[in-house]
Amino acid sequence: FLISGHGTKGVFELLSGWRRTRENLPFKDRVADAYSDVMVSYTMTSSLYFIAFGMGASPFTNIEAVKIFCQNMCVSILLNYFYIFSFFGSCLVFAGQLEQNRYHSIFCCKIPSAEYLDRKPVWFQTMMNDGHQHTSHHETNPYQHHFIQHFLREHYNEWITNIYVKPFVVILYLIYASFSFMGCLQINDGANIINLLASESPSVSYALIQQKYFSNYSPVIGFYIYEPLEYWNGTVQEDLKTLCQGFNTVSWIEQYYQYLRVGNISATNKSDFISILQSSFLKKPEFQYFKNDIIFSKAGDENNIIASRLYLVARTSENTQREVVELLEKLRPLSLIQSIKFIVFNPTFVFMDHYGLSVTMPVLISGFGILLVLILTFFLVIHPLGNFWLILSVTSIELGVLGLMTLWNVDMDCISILCLIYTLNFAIDHCAPLLYTFVLATEHTRTQCIKNSLQEHGTAILQNVSSFLIGLVPLLFVPSNLTFTLFKCLLLAGSCTLLHCFVILPVFLTFFPPSKKHHKKKKRAKRKEREEIECIEIQENPDHVTAV
Repeated sequence: FLISGHGTKGVFELLSGWRRTRENLPFKDRVADAYSDVMVSYTMTSSLYFIAFGMGASPFTNIEAVKIFCQNMCVSILLNYFYIFSFFGSCLVFAGQLEQNRYHSIFCCKIPSAEYLDRKPVWFQTMMNDGHQHTSHHETNPYQHHFIQHFLREHYNEWITNIYVKPFVVILYLIYASFSFMGCLQINDGANIINLLASESPSVSYALIQQKYFSNYSPVIGFYIYEPLEYWNGTVQEDLKTLCQGFNTVSWIEQYYQYLRVGNISATNKSDFISILQSSFLKKPEFQYFKNDIIFSKAGDENNIIASRLYLVARTSENTQREVVELLEKLRPLSLIQSIKFIVFNPTFVFMDHYGLSVTMPVLISGFGILLVLILTFFLVIHPLGNFWLILSVTSIELGVLGLMTLWNVDMDCISILCLIYTLNFAIDHCAPLLYTFVLATEHTRTQCIKNSLQEHGTAILQNVSSFLIGLVPLLFVPSNLTFTLFKCLLLAGSCTLLHCFVILPVFLTFFPPSKKHHKKKKRAKRKEREEIECIEIQENPDHVTAV
């Protein structure tokens, strides 16, 4: 789904560049013009994709799933780029040959003449017509007849740049920014493990009941001592009590000490401690289940305890997951500095460890990605304001997706992190051509510049985003919470990008720099100079007035 968004963007942009070329040109020149018009920006955005996902595939990423996914994305981006650059270009050459020789693009047969088609039924005319009106002269831009292009030029451009519409767009953006900011403030560094399960699985029912009735207790934590220890030593016993303080414990050690105190039995040395443990304590029916918690080894006639385990349960408040993460952060350093070598573990800790870094990681990667965009495009753009507007647009889209997905109850799991990284590239892919065309335009007014930018790139952007969003529909029917998370995040990414390209940027670019006055002054100076030259010619050559 992610690679399709970038791939179809290249296809629609190249197809749009092809349609903007003149039909009377040789097909080789048409392909050359289309490539020169599109492939520079597409190469830059593909490079940014490769760099962003290359960061995710680097050793700096500490989540293996994200690393593997980013590696696959890098390979896919390379294959996709060479596909657009080679195979799809060959398809354009073939299509150009068909058009030049008046062959049908589907059936590859000669298109009948207009007189012959007029004598045939309507269905035959519809099937065999090539869609162009062939006259004695070729139009300057046949792409103007495309229905999306016609809608943008004749209706949408005039409406979005209307002075009465602009205040409502500003209010809309303030609402968008407010909800995004509100969502960003509500981000927490935890996630619901239920979202990792299939929607209708029995595990979901279990997890919901457990959270509803027993959420004030942490998971059962395994406390594993993995080296021989002098359990009969009073100092060791005090260290164990200190480590287990604050927990409800299920421990053979506590039960054994209790058994010794009740029976008034002394076991202050190794031989007595292990002998009583094996021959008396573990023989009792009520303590037999502790046999699996103690690992003995025999060296000659002497028995040793080489490893043992006990279980801890912490009482927590409603925010169980956050408290368990904090608990892990306290217990694990102790395992490195204490004289007792132990490990604490529960299967849910795998997800706890992951979610502990889920908030900082996308923010850091996104921030670093925006910085890379600024650096890489600084030397490629004539006007520095192009960089400035691109960074503002990408930041606005990224924060909007982050905030709105939080309000939509999307947790910070591996899927949402990958979608946030992808949103950065998706926004650049669509905003960059629009912004740079506007910045480098030479029309008299900003309004005319943004109209021309929308006419040039609006069709390709709308086609790609629409295809991308339609392609997400099957995700709604997959019974998986992770897949539904993917749908939510990508839907927000496409919607926010479409909102900025067609609503927010066309209005805000008419308010703020870059100014187009210097272009107007240059044109006036050129026109004045041309008028003076013409006047001189008229005065010196009165016979050539008609020619002038």
